[in-house]
Amino acid sequence: MFEFIIDKDIELLIFLNNLGSTQWDGFWLFLTNKLSSIPLYLLLLYLFFKQFGLKKTLIMLLFVVILISISDQTSNLFKNGFKRLRPCHDETINGLIRLVKNSCSGKYSYFSAHAANTMAIAVFFGSLLKSFYKIIPYVLLFWALAVAYSRVYIGVHFPLDILTGILFGIVYGFIFYSLFKFFFKKEMN
Repeated sequence: MFEFIIDKDIELLIFLNNLGSTQWDGFWLFLTNKLSSIPLYLLLLYLFFKQFGLKKTLIMLLFVVILISISDQTSNLFKNGFKRLRPCHDETINGLIRLVKNSCSGKYSYFSAHAANTMAIAVFFGSLLKSFYKIIPYVLLFWALAVAYSRVYIGVHFPLDILTGILFGIVYGFIFYSLFKFFFKKEMN
């Protein structure tokens, strides 16, 4: 059963990755770059500050640092535990996929820290700001899914890596939102 899932994961990666074209490569490389999200992060910071003030914003930043640290380190633990090679390092399939980046990055792929971290941020901020900005959760969800997909597009993650990262991100985002809300239970209601 496990082997069947891995085989289907590889087939799906090859299919999705080969849907790409050179005309779109630049867009997906931009989207997958961590620095491309800085304007969005600054906007979220501003929107949060506008609604909650400086004290809560500083505490929220501490929550975000801890959230991303835990999400990222969980991914590293899984990568080093499962030791599943990235598609671009797996010699049995690397000739079947398009590696859009100049390099392949780290050796292991399961699971995607990009997917986990962006989804955690999307869920956390979407939950915090949804009562003020109704569209924010949808925009953030779309952004997180696009960033996650970019990892398959550029050839550095399998779809199962992405799905697992998304699930961890959702869980961590809701946990940290709940903790933040509990921390400010009187002011957040």
